[in-house]
Parts: sequence; C-alpha cells; structure tokens
Amino acid sequence: MTRIVAIGECMVEMAPLPDAGTYRMGFAGDTLNTAWYLAKLLKDRAQVDYFTAVGTDAVSDQMLAFLDRASIGTASILRRDDRTPGLYTIQLQDGERSFSYWRGQSAARTLAQAVQDIDTALRAADIAYISGITLAILPEADRATLLQALEQFRSAGGEVVFDPNLRPKLWPDTGTMTDAIMRAARLSDIVLPSHEDEATWFGDATPLDTAERYALEGAKIVVVKNGPGEIVMLDNGKTSRHHPETVTDAVDTTAAGGSFNAGFLANRIIGAPLDQAVETAARLAALVVSYPGALVNEAVSSGSSGDMVD
Repeated sequence: MTRIVAIGECMVEMAPLPDAGTYRMGFAGDTLNTAWYLAKLLKDRAQVDYFTAVGTDAVSDQMLAFLDRASIGTASILRRDDRTPGLYTIQLQDGERSFSYWRGQSAARTLAQAVQDIDTALRAADIAYISGITLAILPEADRATLLQALEQFRSAGGEVVFDPNLRPKLWPDTGTMTDAIMRAARLSDIVLPSHEDEATWFGDATPLDTAERYALEGAKIVVVKNGPGEIVMLDNGKTSRHHPETVTDAVDTTAAGGSFNAGFLANRIIGAPLDQAVETAARLAALVVSYPGALVNEAVSSGSSGDMVD
C-alpha cells in the first residue's frame, strides 16, 4: 500500500457562514487540505499521514481527533507544551477569499527542529508532500534541516511532491522566498505550481515558461495550474495541455489548489495516465469551489465525485 506523508501546518479555520454573520470553526491548511482529500479519495488504497507539531491544549486534542476521524495518520505528530495551533479567518467577496492570520507562535513552526523527527515520520513512506508554506513558516536553520531530510528520503527511493504555493507575506523578502522555492524544486520529482503566482514572483510569461523552469531544475513532472485557464503539463520533456470546464458558480476558492493536487496525486497513485489525472483533478477543484470552506464532503461524496478515482 502506498504511504503518503504530507508535511506542513494544520490551523484552526474560522469560515464565514452564508448570510449568517457568524463563523464556523474547523481545521485546515494547504498541505492538510490535500491530505484530507487524498484520504477521502483513496480510502483503503493508500495510507495518508500528516506530519506537523501541535500543542498539548484542548484545541490541539480536537485537531488530532479531527485528523483521526478523517483517516489521516497522526502517529508522528509532535506535541509542544509551550505552543498551540495557529488560527486564520476567511473573508469572502464574489467567491474570492482573503485571510487574516494569527500564527506567529504556532507549534507547526517547530516541526523541523530535529532531523530525527522528520526521518521517523518519513520511515517506510513512498511519497513526501510539501508546499511553499511548509518552508515559509520554518526558521532558516529548520528549513535547511527539512530539505536535507527530504533529499536523503529521495536518495533512498522516495518521491517528493512540491506545491510552491508562493505567499510572500510569510517570507522576510522576495529573494529568500524564491531561493528557497528553487532549492526545494531541485529535490522534487513532481512540482504543482500556480502560474499566476509564478508570473508575479518569477516573471514567467506563460504557463509553459513555468513548467520549463521547474523541469530544468530536475522535476520529472510539472503541472501548472492556471485558475480557469489552460493547464500545462510537462512529463519528462513531453508537453501537453488541458482546458478545464468553465466554473460559473464559484462560491469560495479556498482549497482549489489543494484539492486539485489531491485529485491529481490520487489518480497517479492508482496508475491513471497524466491527462486523466489532470482532468479529474480539475473536476474535483471545480466541485470544491462551488461550496464554502476548505474541506467539502459534498465534493467527494458518492454521486458528486462520480469516477473521480476509479
């Protein structure tokens, strides 16, 4: 059975309830969102684990219980007596979201203090999944520790999957961000960037430029998400494209990228060809953005997702 370890930050999410003027508490985060959708899609065909650090308080206990209910493995999650999970709120306008964060002292920022903890989490894993946010929340020395552990994991036969997910507000400066992103890309087998971010911070004129830049760093497969636009794929030097169906009823674009990544990886894990994996990933993301919140049961329930994973 394939074992996937997603690494990053699970946060307390406060999502607005439609027309209610109030919020619903949940748990989310970019790599956690992908792990959640992977567990829903793959069920007993793979083991999905999460690696992070949380506190020892009640909300941390609730978070771990939530992950357990979602069939996401928690055995390697670290507990910190002096920390607690970060929190964010979502504001929505015309289906587009903005966030306010409280994460400066979040426990997840300490997840890579010891290489032994990372090695333990990755032991017997087939795939490690990280994002640019995973890198951004870590102190510089801890970021280097994580990348070193991932390099060793890859050298031992593991596969590294990376979503650059560029969030400049989390970084001290643009140069630090772009340097760290490309360092991670050099040890990644699959890279899943978003062209809008890449165009802004790397100057890529087209999605193909983005794909080729990551391929030159050594990525075997690059899939460039492009909002409602054309998706460009580069597979060992071979270029292909997918035109997703137009989404006319977007309610909340939270987790659009994370759910796409999960749909893509789930289908690749079960052996689907690249074009099918991208098509079904785009279909899943389209379902997710038609509901509020990051984690949408309706998008992966029987009858909604159909043959999302066969």
